[in-house]
Amino acid sequence: MKPSLAKGTRDFTSLEVSRRKYIINILQKNFELFGFQPLETPSFENLSTLTGKYGEEGDRLIFKILNSSINEAKDDKKSQMLNDFQKALDKPFSSENLTDKALRYDLTVPFARFVAMNHGKLTFPYKRYQIQPVWRADRPQKGRFREFYQCDADVVGSESLWQEVELVQLYLKSFAELKVSVTIHINNRKILSGLAEYAGITDKLIDFTVALDKLDKIGKDGVVKELLERGISQESIDKLDFLFTQSDDALENLLQLKEKFAGNEIGLKGVEELEFVMTQSLNLGVDIQNLVFDITLARGLDYYTGAIFEVKADEAQMGSIGGGGRYDNLTEVFGVKNVPGIGISFGLDRIYLVMEELNLFPEEAASNVEYLFANFGGEETVEALKLIIQLRERGISAELYPENAKIAKQFMYAEKKGIKNLVFLGEEEIKNKTVTFKNLEAGEQKTVSLQDFLG
Repeated sequence: MKPSLAKGTRDFTSLEVSRRKYIINILQKNFELFGFQPLETPSFENLSTLTGKYGEEGDRLIFKILNSSINEAKDDKKSQMLNDFQKALDKPFSSENLTDKALRYDLTVPFARFVAMNHGKLTFPYKRYQIQPVWRADRPQKGRFREFYQCDADVVGSESLWQEVELVQLYLKSFAELKVSVTIHINNRKILSGLAEYAGITDKLIDFTVALDKLDKIGKDGVVKELLERGISQESIDKLDFLFTQSDDALENLLQLKEKFAGNEIGLKGVEELEFVMTQSLNLGVDIQNLVFDITLARGLDYYTGAIFEVKADEAQMGSIGGGGRYDNLTEVFGVKNVPGIGISFGLDRIYLVMEELNLFPEEAASNVEYLFANFGGEETVEALKLIIQLRERGISAELYPENAKIAKQFMYAEKKGIKNLVFLGEEEIKNKTVTFKNLEAGEQKTVSLQDFLG
């Protein structure tokens, strides 16, 4: 059988794993600096936990798991169940005898489920971060995979808009340390609700936001076409035409909205919240160029209720590398009311691609071995291993070439593996308590005392 990978998945080499760890370590450090605590949830959830939270299109991308009862059934029953499964392939999965579990689509809904199950034990506001893979049955393309990591930070139990301001700070501090120049696009779901009310399409809010969210992919004409296909009249679309001709001045755009939202309570509330977040962020030193009011930003997830964010790299052609928003009602679907929440996500895989394209990974992001000890056999090998143990106790990576092979072969191994130094501990060095090593990058060879070598 010819080996192959499932579409939308990848293997990671040692260099890629080391670089991903470099990103994760920076994010994890900042999550904890901002007071977030770690959490992990299972890879799969009950299907009922996930469905109905991501909108019609999101629900179609959920990876569903074939019910284990099919495998446990007797042959005749199994055959009938598999026939039922085959017939259901072109229809929505609703029969519990086919599937009742699914791989998690994101980390937010499982987190809301966790909060609902444990709300009596948690201290609110509860701040958690989570770094785990998620799965989506999406069409693979550059920067879009079927299995990928999300790195989330969420706060539940607080309606304070200072949480939004803090998350802006978390985004900018983390990307600054990664040396990725970014722009945070911000909008408010209440503004979108206000726009729907202004255009007389309140009953089509989800259709409106799902189509608008595709603006950067399909352009104005594509959005207009989809709005019409979703049953929104040309008259309503004409009232919303100003969305596509916004100026670069956020304050001017907000003033325009205030005029259009006269008497529109939810729309004005959204403008007020957005003004607070932007004003306070700027007061704390955020550059106006890094925080942009984007009135067409929708993020097509049904659970958002307030601020919504999307982060884009300034110097690379890539989709969003982060996003999130406020979701004040998500735990209600699990029977727990009055637990407002807000969270953001960092897209690890896309951040990696941006940093790779811009050559932003430092040399220390690769986990290369510091010292390779040449194997001379006999007593020299024993002494080499004793010295290797001492290096490892000092936190210095070292290994012994496993065979007493020709020195040229050992050199080649060190070079191919990117090992920095080749160490020679022969009979002469052991007798004189010295160590000879060659720096393979500089091509320099030195003999030093054993004490100096160990530092």
